[in-house]
Amino acid sequence: MAKYEDLVYQLKRQIKSGVWRAGDKLPSLRKQSEHSGLSLMTVLHAYQVLESQGYVVSQARSGYRVTPELKETEPHRHIAVSLTEKVDINDFVFEVLQAGRNPYMVNFGFAYPDPSLYPRQQVNRSLMSAARNLPISSTFDNLPPGNEELRTILAKRYATKGVNISPEEIVITAGALEALNLSLQVCTKPGDWVVVESPTFYGALQSLERLGLKALSVRTDTIAGIDLDALEKALQSHDVKACWLMSNHQNPLGFTLTLEKKQSLNDLLNRYNVALIEDDVYGELYQEGSPVMPVKQFDQTGNVMLCSSFSKSLVSGFRIGWVAAGKRALEMQKLQLMSTLATSAPIQLALTDYLSKCNYETHLKQLRKKLHERKRQMECLLTKYLPSGVNITSQQGGYFIWVELPLGIDSVDVFHAAIKQNISIAPGKMFSVTEHYNHCMRLNASFALNDKTVQAIITLGQIISECMVVNASKNEQLRNNEPKF
Repeated sequence: MAKYEDLVYQLKRQIKSGVWRAGDKLPSLRKQSEHSGLSLMTVLHAYQVLESQGYVVSQARSGYRVTPELKETEPHRHIAVSLTEKVDINDFVFEVLQAGRNPYMVNFGFAYPDPSLYPRQQVNRSLMSAARNLPISSTFDNLPPGNEELRTILAKRYATKGVNISPEEIVITAGALEALNLSLQVCTKPGDWVVVESPTFYGALQSLERLGLKALSVRTDTIAGIDLDALEKALQSHDVKACWLMSNHQNPLGFTLTLEKKQSLNDLLNRYNVALIEDDVYGELYQEGSPVMPVKQFDQTGNVMLCSSFSKSLVSGFRIGWVAAGKRALEMQKLQLMSTLATSAPIQLALTDYLSKCNYETHLKQLRKKLHERKRQMECLLTKYLPSGVNITSQQGGYFIWVELPLGIDSVDVFHAAIKQNISIAPGKMFSVTEHYNHCMRLNASFALNDKTVQAIITLGQIISECMVVNASKNEQLRNNEPKF
């Protein structure tokens, strides 16, 4: 990828973390060139990209400065904690997901990586092998907590990363969502308060709605992640039973918490005796050479329930996940026995066969590289074709890009207009019980950029431009209709 992209990413992180504040003058082109070792033209290109995204402004004979009003549109300006006693999001999420089922759709709103990136032939061979050799005792062998060999393989994989998890605390589930739902159920009852990020994965909001739980949405920054000061205030003011969040490649923002913040988070929840439900489905999708660790590595009390699956890293259709449930493992097994009884025996055996015989690490290495390439390419195209005033956030790892439109533009309007052009997006409304992210949207960058997808990005830029014109016209009418004194 072009060298200027790394400089753009670096400066965006510095601006968002406060190294460069609103109105600060950036280093001159020459000084930045000397410091970074990049050519003057490369530095100029990076500054121009930042300007097109609204991060900096150029001034004659004065160089580039951080946009003075940048802070006014940052998520951390929102209320620290939002209370929602009745979560009501499922109907809207269902509408968006149903609209994306059209086979002719360019699916920027899709939640999974491009299926062509999965090793389908190898996985299918393992599935056929499992079906041929399915033992008579398979039903009993795969009852909760699940296939013993598969649980042992998972525990060994965690051990190689320095995370000590016993096979005995791992419960195999029907996908990560069942793992997350079971985790909620073992530590809450209807009417309890649960902390979620703002914005958060829409599946978390659906689960709270289904279980009759109340949401405390805690302010979350696009770079730094969840606001721990705001979280502690929420824990002090409410009887919180659980905290559901992602510490690695968060959906939808894409950030990863620092190791120091992960430890602080673990310590904070322990002080208030609040269970942590850690959704780590994107943990394997780090940028090559930069592995990430879960909060679970700091857990000494068994209070963290670490949930993950193979759906984002190996194959989505198998619906196999797991939870390292800590001190709640036995209780969770009993709960699973009453709900789904057991996870599919053939699928558990197929994954055990694949992980035992095939080189999963080689596949992951190729997958990470391809996702990184495609996301950088899409970021370049979005920067080129989306109108000025749109803010694009693309983090290291994962495959989502977060897009902030100018305030006043409703991404639901963009969604409806895009669907008519066979383009799907994930509107910001899906990820919050507040109105704070109605001007945002999440895009999936895992698909190959062919002529069709490039044209879809161009069309999306045109739709956003039209929405901006309509919004400007409305604002002008409102100003004209103001009473004159």
